[in-house]
Amino acid sequence: VPKLSVDLPSSVEQCVPREASAAKEERGCNLPPLKKEYLEDVGNKTHLVTANPSIIEKRFQGLFWSRKAFVDYLKAYGSSFIYMPAFSMRPGTDPSLRAYYAITDSPSNLTMLFANPDFLRNVGKFWKARGVHAMRLSTGLFLVSLALGMCDEVTVYGFWPFSIRLDGQPISHHYYDNILPDKWIHTMPEEFVQLWHLHKSGTLELGRLRTH
Repeated sequence: VPKLSVDLPSSVEQCVPREASAAKEERGCNLPPLKKEYLEDVGNKTHLVTANPSIIEKRFQGLFWSRKAFVDYLKAYGSSFIYMPAFSMRPGTDPSLRAYYAITDSPSNLTMLFANPDFLRNVGKFWKARGVHAMRLSTGLFLVSLALGMCDEVTVYGFWPFSIRLDGQPISHHYYDNILPDKWIHTMPEEFVQLWHLHKSGTLELGRLRTH
C-alpha cells in the first residue's frame, strides 16, 4: 500500500493514498528547514512543500532584489513541488509569481503549483461550519484537509496548539522556532479540537506527542 507523509511546521502527517502505487511521498509546510539537527523529528526528504506569500515577503524581501538566496534555500527540497496560494488573496499574487519565475528561471528540478482558490475557500467554509472561526485556517489544517480527500489513512503527529507538553515542559510552536501565530488570524486550539473529533471518529489518527 502506498504511503504519503506530510511534515507540518509543528507536526508530521502520514497518509496512505488511494492510488495503487508503492511510492512514499512526504510533504512540508511553509518552507520548513530540513537541517541535520531536525532529522530525528521530520526527516530530510519531501515531495511537496507549501509556501505562504508572506514568507516570500518577510524572509526573502519579496524577491525584489537578488533571488539567489531563495533558489539556494530551495535546493534542500530536491525535485519537490512548491505549492502556493497565489490567487486566494490579491496581495499574495505578485510574490507568488516572483517565486514562480525565480524557480523557472533557475537550473532547478522544482515545480511550482498554485492552489485552486475555490478549494481553499470551500475548505475554509467547511471548517467554519464546524466551529473553526478563524479569519484564515492554518496551512496545516489545509494540508490535512487535502490529505483526507486523497488518502484512505491519515496520521498526524505533533499538531499541538499549546505552549507546554503533556509532561508540563515548555514546547516551541514550530519545531524550528517559537514564532506564534496571530490569534486574530488563526485559532489553533479550535483546529486541534476538530482534529481530536476526527481522531475519536477514526477518520484520522493523532499520533502521541513526544514528551522527551
